[in-house]
Amino acid sequence: MNINYEFETISAIATPLGTGGVGVIRISGEKAFEITEKIFSLTADGDKHLCAGKIHHGWIIDENKKIDEVIVLAFKSPNSYTGEDVTEIQCHGGPKVVKKILDLTLKNGARLAQRGEFTKRAFLNKKMDLSQAEAVLDIIHAKTTDFAQKSANNLSGALANQIKNIKSSLFTLYSRIIAAVDFPEDVREPEYSYLIDECKKNIDKIDNILKNANASNIMRQGIKIAIAGCPNAGKSSLFNALLSLERAIVTEIPGTTRDVIQESIDIDGIPVTLIDTAGIRDSENIDKVEAIGIEYTKNCVENADLILFLFDWSKGFDENDALIYEMIQDKPHIKIATKADIAEVPNPEAINISAKTGYNIEELKVKIKEAVIDKDSMNTEFVTNQRQEECLKHAGTALNNALIAANNGELQDLISIDIKAALLALDEITGEVITDEILENIFEHFCIGK
Repeated sequence: MNINYEFETISAIATPLGTGGVGVIRISGEKAFEITEKIFSLTADGDKHLCAGKIHHGWIIDENKKIDEVIVLAFKSPNSYTGEDVTEIQCHGGPKVVKKILDLTLKNGARLAQRGEFTKRAFLNKKMDLSQAEAVLDIIHAKTTDFAQKSANNLSGALANQIKNIKSSLFTLYSRIIAAVDFPEDVREPEYSYLIDECKKNIDKIDNILKNANASNIMRQGIKIAIAGCPNAGKSSLFNALLSLERAIVTEIPGTTRDVIQESIDIDGIPVTLIDTAGIRDSENIDKVEAIGIEYTKNCVENADLILFLFDWSKGFDENDALIYEMIQDKPHIKIATKADIAEVPNPEAINISAKTGYNIEELKVKIKEAVIDKDSMNTEFVTNQRQEECLKHAGTALNNALIAANNGELQDLISIDIKAALLALDEITGEVITDEILENIFEHFCIGK
């Protein structure tokens, strides 16, 4: 990390580009107040300088020309997001005026911020740990309200506190071993039973966090669900029912859906890309467009995380349904008997639904959730990402090695090496131990201005 680089004053647009009611330009660094005062004229008589903790009203000025009427918020180090002097200029949200004000800050001594640089400075200035910084990114990109809430819990320290508790326990264990190794005449070695119990206890804590890893990744990335079946099986009707809107055209004419239609939906905290596909059939009477649509369908089915296999139960399960089911039966799927409102009896081997009446649609959503995620893992108050999970796995492996050594009664100074390795792995989660390469990789996924 370049030390001089950290002292440069940075500036960026902190709101999405485009027409809006308000645009925000954020400035952080030693010259934040100075740069802002060069381009900002306060309306209050006698006020010449920004005062931290106050809201200032005035105009942005460029060579005696008024650019926009604005509000400026001023934050004095260390009481700011980044821990540095920070000013935020709130102007009208037209893209031209926002860009003009940004250019003025750069002209007067600021440098354009890089991706995630404001949050990176907050981490480097110890305003938050690395797990909290990553939570900021998750909140920004959250696809569901549930994931946003769990990410907010991370930002408030939920995951960091779990890691802190494990580290505290391991540090006590490590200290007792090292004290006995360094001062054998004054300090007794801890009992091996104590080492075993502490290793087991903390391995269990790590495993409890990792058991939610799959749920975290699904809530972050989402899943693809393809609706497949014969023509007129009710695919588009179900697609519309799950979306609660008339998105796909529904008719009694076979082959109405001739292309792949995609929409995003939140199914009880799980972000889903729902895909309505063309009905699969082999017929000499289909035209070229429908044939292409069927090929698209087969590709979607191949790449989907879950398939909703539909068949019209009012007509029974025929050989065409059987051929399609043979195609998808080895993939994760849910078997669905449609048109339950006009079927004579329920199908005992499938979930029976009626998209027309809404019968069992909510039950189907429950089945979808159960098919892709362990319901117990959704109860966690926080989420993890792949980097954090790898660190936890390394810590768990090191503690398992220490546990085996303790069970075998090996030398405790050797056991301490594995315990220290576990501590270092956990330090990577919160950022006490981190490389420039990892740091850059994390923050390059942020937007400029955050």
